[in-house]
Amino acid sequence: MATIEASAAPARLEQSAYFALLAFIASLQISIAAANILLGLTAILWIALIVSRRERVQVPPMFWPLAAYAALSLVSAVFSIDPQKSIVDCKQLLLFSIVPIAYRLLAGRRSLTAVDVLISVAALSAAIGIVQFGIFKWDDLRQRPQGALGMYMTYSGQLMLIACLAVARVLFWNRDRLWPTLVLPALIVALATTASRNAWVGACTGVAILLLMRDLRLVGLLPVLAAVFIALAPAQLTDRFYAMFTIDQVARQTATTEASVRSNQDRVAMMRSGIRIIRDHPLTGVGPDMVMDVYPVYRDERAVNQLNPHLHNVPLQIAAERGVPALVVWLWFVFVLVRDFIRQRRTAVWTFLPNAALAIVAAMIAAGMFEYNFGDSEFLMLFLLLVTIPYAALRGFGQTA
Repeated sequence: MATIEASAAPARLEQSAYFALLAFIASLQISIAAANILLGLTAILWIALIVSRRERVQVPPMFWPLAAYAALSLVSAVFSIDPQKSIVDCKQLLLFSIVPIAYRLLAGRRSLTAVDVLISVAALSAAIGIVQFGIFKWDDLRQRPQGALGMYMTYSGQLMLIACLAVARVLFWNRDRLWPTLVLPALIVALATTASRNAWVGACTGVAILLLMRDLRLVGLLPVLAAVFIALAPAQLTDRFYAMFTIDQVARQTATTEASVRSNQDRVAMMRSGIRIIRDHPLTGVGPDMVMDVYPVYRDERAVNQLNPHLHNVPLQIAAERGVPALVVWLWFVFVLVRDFIRQRRTAVWTFLPNAALAIVAAMIAAGMFEYNFGDSEFLMLFLLLVTIPYAALRGFGQTA
């Protein structure tokens, strides 16, 4: 009897860790506090499971560039202009543990369950945002839909990622298409209402890649969707769309257009400031979370804002605060992801997973040219989970990338 109970303990631990991870996945789009607590609980159960079964910690190939990026971030923190502040900021690197945890616990069909949970919770999140826009009138740049989260930028970034996942599910899997097909319009409408242009660009990039991979002719749908958006969207959203393409004052001046153009101008000025920071601190940067501290020194004379917490550009921000070597390693991480997902398209049992991951990486990069999304913890947690799922799915069938 004692032997039977002893053998059942690891099975119960496995199940507990898996359900804790599913709870974490469900909370990602609802509450950052709950997500952090559940991630901590999952990590404890995962460690206990590894120890009890005397397993080696296994990781997908893309984890090694992430580990190198974490190491260079810590080096940058040590040489920061304020090491204590930078080291505290490095706690975000603990989120990289999502990769080995999800890789271990979401093997095989469990990965499909994780996808179902993500899309289902996204439906609720999108509904909340649509209600905020349409009923509560959170319809200008001062107050935008944010779902159940505390920030519209995080909300739009997560919607962007899940929209790519849902489109891939519809295009590349013949089974169970009804639910993601029903959810997809709500995701698109909710994303549009955020007026978050970086997420718009990212979503269009990701979806365009998916359409291109499915059938070249489908890319023609994008101009049609753009025309529908321009025809049906409220004026404040179309003004925001038109202002994406200029940094000059325009004849048709509205509050939305003026704010959007000033934002464009400030981003160009931030690029100039970032290049100056990199020129002065090429090896280790100024340190994690230190860009705002040095920004007044490097602020461009044409800048709009006196201070900016970051440079609204992922590669520029990484190089400025962590150094050029850290940027090179981050690019290595992106390269490994793209390489592996292209390979998995030929070998995966569920091809929509690597296709979705390719679109998600493209969306992150495209949006990241205008927003430091890789530094947003809520966005980063969801992104790391989504790019780990295809690896985990393969692992369930004894395959690797």
